Amino acid sequence: MMGYCDVDEKESVWWNTARNDTAWWHSIAKAIIKSGPTFTVFFVNDVRDAARLFCCILLTNFVQSTLFMLILFLHVPYHIAFIMDGNRRFARRNHLDHVIHGHEKGFQQLAKVLEWCHDFGVREVTVYAFSIENFKRNSDEVEGLMKLAEKMFGRLLDDKEKLEEKQIAFRFFGNVALLSPRLRKLLAQIELKTREYSNGVVNVCMPYTSRDEITRAFELVRMGKEKGLLEENQITEWLLSRCLDSRHSTQPRLLIRTSGEKRLSDFLLWQCSCSHVYFDDVLWPEFNYLHLCKAIMSYQYYDKIIQVIGRNQASSEPSEEERLALQPFFGLR
Repeated sequence: MMGYCDVDEKESVWWNTARNDTAWWHSIAKAIIKSGPTFTVFFVNDVRDAARLFCCILLTNFVQSTLFMLILFLHVPYHIAFIMDGNRRFARRNHLDHVIHGHEKGFQQLAKVLEWCHDFGVREVTVYAFSIENFKRNSDEVEGLMKLAEKMFGRLLDDKEKLEEKQIAFRFFGNVALLSPRLRKLLAQIELKTREYSNGVVNVCMPYTSRDEITRAFELVRMGKEKGLLEENQITEWLLSRCLDSRHSTQPRLLIRTSGEKRLSDFLLWQCSCSHVYFDDVLWPEFNYLHLCKAIMSYQYYDKIIQVIGRNQASSEPSEEERLALQPFFGLR
């Protein structure tokens, strides 16, 4: 979008200098690319400037379209997981009033990333929204995050037309007993409302850690053994995977972590045993279309190796008769 405006004398001198600087126009192009498929509004004062800016936008669209076609030419991961790190650093770096505003920016960016993933044909996305360890942070920040979650998920539930249009199913992983009754009710309503949708799945992990998830799975197995619903020979890798929060999900093929930190932070440790892990230095609110393209292309480079590892690690599934014998145990959930 472009508009025209008058500028005062000082601005005119700056503008005339800047617009004749090739490096300056390159920075404009980078800014446009950084914003993803939505563009920042710039004000120009003659046709030459408008033409240059238009060319920048065309170039950006060309780059994005070319990358899009190149990526679709190869195998796109069915399931991508994100560790959305860097919201607090983004708030401090940009001198925002409170770190919560950084988390708000992170939520906004997540909406864009989900759209891009859908465009690429990614059918399932899992995001690390809140770690159980985060309860140890400043109480003011934790309270703010819980209020922000209520606001954002409340909006999601209220926008019934958009939910119907997108047909995306939402699932929530984690120890929801640690959340407030109001937030638990809200998450349950969203799951119930969207459970039959079939145009994709978004798994939101909050409050979550892998250790807690696996501990709860073993607790369920222990309970089943105590009640006589399980025999020792029935306790297998497959059974444990069916006791996890992710029991209805596929395994992530690509795990992306932003902010430059190179660790998994207790996220999907069981599920990501054969995933390609991609680390990006960018902070989550600044994670854009090109960053996602780079991550997917990195996955595609190692795709054959990942598939071989996945086949080698695949656990044997029980027969139909063995599954039926386990039905009383699964009724414990």
